[in-house]
Amino acid sequence: MNKLKSYYRQFHPIVWVLLSGTVLARGSAFATLPFLAIYLSRNLDLHPVLIGITIGISPLSGVVGGFLGGHLSDRFGRKPVMIGSLFSMSLVYFGFMIAETPGWFIVLNALNGLSGSFFEPTGQALIADLTEKSKRMRAFSLRYTAINIGASVGPLLGAYLAVVSAKSAFMVTGIMYFIYVLILALMMKKYNLGNPASENASKVTIASSLKIIGKDKALRYLILGTIIINFGYSQMESNVPQYLESSIANGVFVYSVMLSINAVMVVLLQMPISHFAEKFKTMQVMMAGAVFLSVGMLAFGFVTGWYTGILAIVFITIGEILIFPSSSYLVDQLATDELRGTYFGAAQFRRIGHFLGPIAGGYLLNEAGGTVLFSFIALVVLGSILFFIQGNKIFIKTSPTVVKNL
Repeated sequence: MNKLKSYYRQFHPIVWVLLSGTVLARGSAFATLPFLAIYLSRNLDLHPVLIGITIGISPLSGVVGGFLGGHLSDRFGRKPVMIGSLFSMSLVYFGFMIAETPGWFIVLNALNGLSGSFFEPTGQALIADLTEKSKRMRAFSLRYTAINIGASVGPLLGAYLAVVSAKSAFMVTGIMYFIYVLILALMMKKYNLGNPASENASKVTIASSLKIIGKDKALRYLILGTIIINFGYSQMESNVPQYLESSIANGVFVYSVMLSINAVMVVLLQMPISHFAEKFKTMQVMMAGAVFLSVGMLAFGFVTGWYTGILAIVFITIGEILIFPSSSYLVDQLATDELRGTYFGAAQFRRIGHFLGPIAGGYLLNEAGGTVLFSFIALVVLGSILFFIQGNKIFIKTSPTVVKNL
């Protein structure tokens, strides 16, 4: 019992609220968004490229929104940005429930990406604000684990709701986000959070923020590398389900089981793998993750059933465990205290990959087939390693005191 209390006390109560809320909200979101491509294909009979645009518009709107939201949270405080964006996300899912035309789905998914991009960097910055520096990598790993605890249940729930009533999944997700925003608002009021992260933050303008980030070459290379990573990983939400549905028996069910396997593996392996990865430099861990992700994408091009599908998702999962928490940690290492939200917001430019990936992938899937598509994606993902290497060299030159960590 004492060990449990000491484990709980290592993080601020608000951090635990964010982690718990992530499980609740992401679990319901994973019951809807992974199946949005299938829903649009079945119900609206859209072309794969138009489906790609509908899916990809969310991260595109999040590119600008992430930077703006992060900057606003530095200047005016975390609370108003987080509460407003969560409430907006709740409304988006209620909107999905009543939308009937492609245009509305594009508008709503754009708003979904914008709202999410306001919340994500602000939430990560708040976790860093409230956590000791030595424990931040652990906190980011726990956050990623929380996402996947929700994701382990969400796809199976989504597969069931897709059969019973696809629109009910949107309603459940909207309700979950509404509950989340209420609890978070009450807890932030209790602990009197919401003021700017520092007294100097209010003096930072968007122009000066852009100037500072524009000079940070290490951040630039990190963002370029993660754009490529997200370009590849975005296939999981857009073209993988379409490919499986058309190429193997019970493709939708196989896809939902694969997503749950992915999430369960992250929950079980995130902390052990992260602990092992601490023996290596963070950038080396990210490069290893890129290799695993590339092999997994290549395997998808040759999926013939359950066994090959599970093999592909195992490689994908190990890759994302290595890459995504590490990238958040590196952004935190690069950021100054007064610009932490801005840096995490700038890192949202990686979502460009999530926009381009579904569109380019949808075109290749339609014109050349799955094998060509996923072979191409595998090669592209490997290219991210070049940017990680270059970014690491620059960071070592400019920050010699933290070479050990990177």
